[in-house]
Amino acid sequence: MAQPAVPTEGPAAGDRSGLAGDAVRRILHIAAAMRHHQDEEIARLGLTPAAARALVELDPDRPLPARDLAGQLRCDRSNVTALVDRLEQAGLVERRVDPADRRQKALVVTEAGRRVRDRVRQVMSDSRLLAGLTTAELATLRELVWKVSDGGCPGGCGED
Repeated sequence: MAQPAVPTEGPAAGDRSGLAGDAVRRILHIAAAMRHHQDEEIARLGLTPAAARALVELDPDRPLPARDLAGQLRCDRSNVTALVDRLEQAGLVERRVDPADRRQKALVVTEAGRRVRDRVRQVMSDSRLLAGLTTAELATLRELVWKVSDGGCPGGCGED
């Protein structure tokens, strides 16, 4: 596959503000394309993007109260209830009495949920848009993205 040429249109090499703006617009375009693909694949799994994100946030080896999931997702507990209802109806999550506090329920990922969770994580890591890059270009891109994201994500952006 032929490599696309470096753009000849747009801001001049010395125009820092113009270059930054162009880079941001292109990053947003890439993010939108990736999100579109992810949303399509997640829909094929029978999930909404929000339900997929909730499933990914759950640790299959550690049951979690719904209120803690709401905190991880940074959303209202009532929204989490609807997400968990969908995941439970799909057989991906079960509500069980929390052994640490029998007054509340903990969310447990089922075996089917583990398989779907693994698939969702694969979908979220799909790199087909980067297929045209060489290994050296990927290394450079990763370094630059890491540098930019590390500067803009207090607390490390939840890296695994």
